[in-house]
Amino acid sequence: MTAPAPAASGHPAFDGNGFDPARAEGAGLADTRRHLWTAIRLGWQVESNWTDPLLFFIYTVAKPVASLLLLVFMVQIVGGTGAAGEAIRTFVVLGSALWAMLMAGIAGPAWSVLDDRERYRMLKYLYVSPATFLLVLVGRGVSKLAVGAMGTIVALLFAVVVLGLRVDLAAVNWPMLALTLLLGLPPILALGVGLAAICLQTRQESWSYPEAFAGALFLVSGVVFPLSILPAPVQVIGLINPVTWWVAGVRGAILPSGSSSIGGAGSLWASVTRTLVPDGATTIAVLLLTGTVSTLAAIVLFRVSERRARERGLLDLTTGS
Repeated sequence: MTAPAPAASGHPAFDGNGFDPARAEGAGLADTRRHLWTAIRLGWQVESNWTDPLLFFIYTVAKPVASLLLLVFMVQIVGGTGAAGEAIRTFVVLGSALWAMLMAGIAGPAWSVLDDRERYRMLKYLYVSPATFLLVLVGRGVSKLAVGAMGTIVALLFAVVVLGLRVDLAAVNWPMLALTLLLGLPPILALGVGLAAICLQTRQESWSYPEAFAGALFLVSGVVFPLSILPAPVQVIGLINPVTWWVAGVRGAILPSGSSSIGGAGSLWASVTRTLVPDGATTIAVLLLTGTVSTLAAIVLFRVSERRARERGLLDLTTGS
């Protein structure tokens, strides 16, 4: 007696046996967009649904504004009130405001891994979701980057309204600002994904790794002081770092006549290129180059770390850190 044939699903994507051939071919562009958007929404919900919107907004902007005030007061005491002091304050204010966004984008994916593995115990379930784990991490990183961008925008507005930061909107190089922001986002997230790959392998005290790594970047990225004051070997690290060029590009676009964090008299850049500071086109080109290299390196590092974590059972392991 022949067994009855299984009922067709009625969906054109399924064959007569109820199997969807597309599942063996990988997700298409529409699925990728849907998975990324779902990961971004998940990250936003994790970040914001623990309190009411007003308290969440205050919590988000309090740290960058407080850090900005701390640095401004320090510069006020050291730099004085003259033209030189004003230039230093402007340099520090812009860099400090941008750092809130950088910190969130770089440390965000790593904190997501640690939160889901150690606190919520959900990492193994996210890993077996329809979206690839790399896409989930990128989406979570985008949501944290958005939260950091809120802090950056509020800190800049606070600096203009309260601290007297002078920004001539007519003098802002808007095309360069938009292009720099756009080109800088992938390498920022890539650094975060690379850091998350390391956290997949680590054990105790992993919570301190994202801030430690971000603190090291803070030193070599020209955020609050130019690279020229650092030793030449450290300047090399800064010059191959896409964050350095992103900060310099955004700062140069907002204040074209301001000081640059790259170059200057006695700097490694000036001695090698025989130019005092890089122009806008050079900044964009080097940002694109260093960003591409960093992104590719982060993807390779993540794939290697993911394979090792899967083989050793680290995805469902709680380290108690």
